[in-house]
Amino acid sequence: MTFRSFIKDKFVPQALEDQVNRIRKPIGTLGYDPWGYNSDSIKIGFSVARYIYDKYFRVEADGVEKVPSEGPVLLVANHSGQLPLDGLLIGFALASRQENPRIPRAMIERFFPTVPYVGNILNQLGAVLGDPVNCAKMLANNEAVIVFPEGIRGSGKLYRDRYQLKRFGNGFMHLAMEHGATIVPVGVVGCEETIPAIANIRPLAQALGVPYVPVALPMVLPAKVHLKFGDPMFFDNADIPEEKVTQRVDRVKAEISKLIDLGLCERKRLF
Repeated sequence: MTFRSFIKDKFVPQALEDQVNRIRKPIGTLGYDPWGYNSDSIKIGFSVARYIYDKYFRVEADGVEKVPSEGPVLLVANHSGQLPLDGLLIGFALASRQENPRIPRAMIERFFPTVPYVGNILNQLGAVLGDPVNCAKMLANNEAVIVFPEGIRGSGKLYRDRYQLKRFGNGFMHLAMEHGATIVPVGVVGCEETIPAIANIRPLAQALGVPYVPVALPMVLPAKVHLKFGDPMFFDNADIPEEKVTQRVDRVKAEISKLIDLGLCERKRLF
């Protein structure tokens, strides 16, 4: 028995293990898929995520049943909070739903795999380096993939800019069109308050080789998080000029903005 299996058997409740076992993932004889996903690791991570999701952030997820139960899907969301907590919470919401649960793959920033151990752990939990080639392979494998078109521009935004969407890249739209993937917009409300940053020390970030060094409290605040899943959107693979692709991206961005506004209107408290 491996140490990972021992930890899984010791700390993962049977009901939670059964939930994960319902979600079929093609893995090799050693328990991994080609991108590093590991079935025992995801069960351990699932157990930790459940506490974070239910107890710490007390997440309310509306519309998660709208995510298709099969086929290639892009879950396109606003990015926020300095740390990739939004991706974790979106992934758990989909994996823990009672009807047709799925474990989505999250596209992570290139910085994370450079941190010792972090890259391997994230891979085992289903995360993949945020590269168009990787995303294309995921979609070709009929995976659900979480993407944040704002990238670093979104996760590193300051508190004064909270819930103001930054520029979206067009890459996700090209991938959705080429692979016939359904796009599900997601509005995330609450993560902006988990690590509110008042400044970014750019010279230090450049010296350390990291995307940003925020000036913020050295802790993650227990803000209540709302996830709003919108109606699925589908775009054909017509041969259109880039400006038309941008118009399609703007439609998705507008839907996410509406979902954010809805979440802000409905929430009654920050914590």
